[in-house]
Amino acid sequence: MKMLINVPETVVADALRGMAAAHPELTVDVERRVIIRRGAPFEGKVGLVSGGGSGHEPLHGGFVGRGMLDAACPGEVFTSPVPDQMARAAAAVDSGAGVLFIVKNYTGDVLNFDMAAELAEDEGVQVAKVLVNDDVAVVDSLYTAGRRGTGATLFVEKIAGAAAEEGAPLDRVAGIARRVNAASRSFGVALSACSTPAKGSPTFDLPSGELELGIGIHGEPGRERRPMMTSGEIADFAVDAVVEDLRPDAPVLLLVNGMGATPLLELYGFTAEVHRVLAERQVSVARTLVGNYVTSLDMAGCSVTICQVDEELLRLWDAPVATPGLRWGC
Repeated sequence: MKMLINVPETVVADALRGMAAAHPELTVDVERRVIIRRGAPFEGKVGLVSGGGSGHEPLHGGFVGRGMLDAACPGEVFTSPVPDQMARAAAAVDSGAGVLFIVKNYTGDVLNFDMAAELAEDEGVQVAKVLVNDDVAVVDSLYTAGRRGTGATLFVEKIAGAAAEEGAPLDRVAGIARRVNAASRSFGVALSACSTPAKGSPTFDLPSGELELGIGIHGEPGRERRPMMTSGEIADFAVDAVVEDLRPDAPVLLLVNGMGATPLLELYGFTAEVHRVLAERQVSVARTLVGNYVTSLDMAGCSVTICQVDEELLRLWDAPVATPGLRWGC
């Protein structure tokens, strides 16, 4: 596989150096692997910290900034960051109002964030944790106990980030984050495997004429493989999976997310099909976001995430945000 890298061993460090050069509004500690919103901590504001393995960009470092995260901790590719990173990030963004850890449900992330919370609390930082587990495709796997955390991570970080920006206290910010997670469901589809820099070749075998329904963001197996389907057929399957599980009775936020190698031309065409299916299922869409936000390196494919919202959650979604990966209202 051809990759735009120097050597696999420095991929993450090189990317962080580039992020620092491109985004002076962030403080990027390349050696210690922490990305911090410049100016943090902000007096009276709850700090939001997330993180995970690299390879899912712009998640999480691309969501550091006004209205979202105060800090993010990138691990090696598809590898959890270590507890010292999260504890260091918590200390850097704590204003005395406490810190919220937003954690995707993968075993390494959960264990390391738990240890980081203990370290931070030993240093006098009040920490709350929210687990994101929105993926309806698979329950329990080699990577998780329960459902995997995927596209709803963006909804949680954005909406909880807006609440923190307004000055809400830690228990309220954490409660809003949990509400968003509980109201969200996701389902992903892979058209090709991803290739990690260390391996230099596809991480699993997916024949050219097949797709994987229910894929995870690290290439974990989904529900089943089928011969290649049309965009409309994929939308029928994915939307049915999330709607049957959530059964929304109020408007939803919709994220049509690319897995890294699917062009916007295809994603917008797929979005039209998703809107068709949701209308047929009598689900009203309040807002739609389309693009590559929670990716899997160079995987071709997409995911559908919906989040049922009320007036408060929709207002917080619409609130201004200014990050490298998400920006409006500023």
